[in-house]
Formats: sequence, structure tokens, C-alpha cells
Amino acid sequence: MTKPRRLKFGRKRAVGRSLGKVTTRHHGGGAKRLFRVVDFKRDKRAIPARVESFEYDPNRSADLALLLYEDGERRFILRPEELKIGDRVVSDSSAPIKVGNALPIGKISIGTEVHNVELIPGRGAQFVRSAGSAATVIAKEEVFVHLKMPSGEIRRITKDCWATVGRLSGVERKLRKFGKAGIKRHMGIRPTVRGVAQNPHSHPHGGGEGRSGIGMPGPKTPWGKPTLGKKTRRRFHTDKYIISRRKKR
Repeated sequence: MTKPRRLKFGRKRAVGRSLGKVTTRHHGGGAKRLFRVVDFKRDKRAIPARVESFEYDPNRSADLALLLYEDGERRFILRPEELKIGDRVVSDSSAPIKVGNALPIGKISIGTEVHNVELIPGRGAQFVRSAGSAATVIAKEEVFVHLKMPSGEIRRITKDCWATVGRLSGVERKLRKFGKAGIKRHMGIRPTVRGVAQNPHSHPHGGGEGRSGIGMPGPKTPWGKPTLGKKTRRRFHTDKYIISRRKKR
């Protein structure tokens, strides 16, 4: 009998440092966390599973649902809205279009909301994994499906990529009020200091007498690169799959 894999275990977290040197600012500290193994591939095909419980995951914004498969194995998946304890879900190419079911995106009808979307077949989901998010199937071609992403971007996805039906739970997450600085520290987020409050040696916005502005035509990063509106995306081979860019805010 094979030993069931552990779904939770402790591991060393990234705290924004490499060999003691800060590589990502404003990261560090925080409460200890157990890592949860999430099934992003949904590769247990044609075996129904029952939703056993819901669980909070400190490593991501979305909650998790614990599935108990008919063969006795348990796995975590991202929890979609409207999924209830006791519901049955399945991952199969012929599965009905029902919340929590996973199937190839080419077999999902137009107008359906999906999440946990693959970019490359078999690699596992890479898109639409944060709380409250969903993408919408808006059109189909011979090989591709047009998907409207949460950002408003419209892009082509191969029909063989898998996705899960439904919108992820946690839409109200953005309404949370943290209340005190300590909560952010528990989350592993360290303080952020405005550039204009620093000295000119530490930030391009720094210096000046009293409450002065940034003193330049456009804002810059601490390393002198343009920011806030400057396009930073490099050319990728996937650019040809983007039909419409996301809307500017």
C-alpha cells in the first residue's frame, strides 16, 4: 500500500533575502506557516470526489477546499464560490459544466466563468488563482479559445488547456481593514517609507527643505528607473496570443 502524501508540512519561507542580502524590499519576518500542497493540475481524471471541508491558506489569498476521492486519496483545490461541503466534483474531459468541475477549456461553453487556467497543457494552472477572480470564455476558434482575463485583457488559450468552472471565493477580501501595523508584520510585510521622506542618497525623490515634491517630471524607482505608467513588459513569444491589452487605470 502506497503511503498517502502529506498535504501540510513546514518549510523555509522566502523572506526577501539571499545570503543575508536584501533582494526584495519590504519582505521579512511574519508568523510561521505550514505549506499546503494544492492540486493545480487536477490530473486525477474521471474519479469523483466529495468536498470534505474548507480551509484557510496563509500562503495565498484564496481559501482551499479539501476533496476526498472515491479511492481514499485527499487533495486540496482552490475553493470556488457556490461550492458547498458535501458537493461532488470531478475532473474529466466529459464532465458537466458545474462549479468545481475541471475540463478542457475547449469544451466549456461561451459565457462561462472559469478559474485555475492552464497556459500550457499538462503544466498546471498558472492563470486566475487569486481570491474573487474569474476569467470568461467569450469566443472559440479552430485551435484557440478567447478568454477575457480579470484584468480586462483578452487572449487566446489552446483548447487543450484545462480550467475549473466557477469564480473563486473571497471577493470581499479587498474590503478588509487591517486596523494596525502589527497585522501587516504578522503577514511578513515590512514598513514602506515614501521616497520624498528620505535623503537624496537613498532615493531620487529625497532631499529638499520642508515638504517638497519629487522635483522631477516623472516619478522614479529607488534605482532611478521610470515608474507609475512606464511600460516594463519585455517582448515575449506569447505576445502574439494577446488580442487586446488590459485597460489603463
